Amino acid sequence: MALITLDLPTPAQLRPRWAAFAAVLAARGWGDGCGADAARWHYDDGGGNWLDLHHFDGGRAVIVGHDHEYSNTYYGPAATYFQERETDLLAGAPAWWEPPVRAAQEAGAWVGFAYGFEGGRWESVAYEADDGFASVGLPALSMDMTVEFITEYTKESPGLEGPPMAAAIEALVAADCLITEALLTAVIGPQPATARAWSPAAGTAAAHAFRTWPRTGR
Repeated sequence: MALITLDLPTPAQLRPRWAAFAAVLAARGWGDGCGADAARWHYDDGGGNWLDLHHFDGGRAVIVGHDHEYSNTYYGPAATYFQERETDLLAGAPAWWEPPVRAAQEAGAWVGFAYGFEGGRWESVAYEADDGFASVGLPALSMDMTVEFITEYTKESPGLEGPPMAAAIEALVAADCLITEALLTAVIGPQPATARAWSPAAGTAAAHAFRTWPRTGR
């Protein structure tokens, strides 16, 4: 199969929005759903749909993930298990795409999509089936999505009496993972000294974990 170019943000463009959302979730105590771990950025929706972005030297990256409702690409063991025609997500792809895919499978996950980033663009194997990437709903794909998700996830903050100001969310994103407690507090509100309080410190730590990557390239 041939590779096609995808219209997706670069890792450098994704990072500030991904880090901002991770900060909000970590402050709320839901840090497992979004964050950075060494050279991997993770997102899941809490309902079994997930994606990981793996960084490699030289500005390369691989996105791998699955949507349990809408990934109609059955790769490897999934094709056998579901008795469906296989979509080979790695046909014609560079060899460096394979390790994150294999690692996910060895961990027991189905893989519905695998995209590679190199030379300033994302690529995918060409196929017609819906691979489920769009329906996973990564908030960092656009500023509008990031604002929408952060607004939704902060509405139960004990420090707010209404939704956060869009300008505060935009300032959080503009910090590009170097988020301060003051910037995060402007979004989640001043926290009461009770057990219900969210943790700005946990939020800033989650955002700062994104600093290492990408090392080169946009």
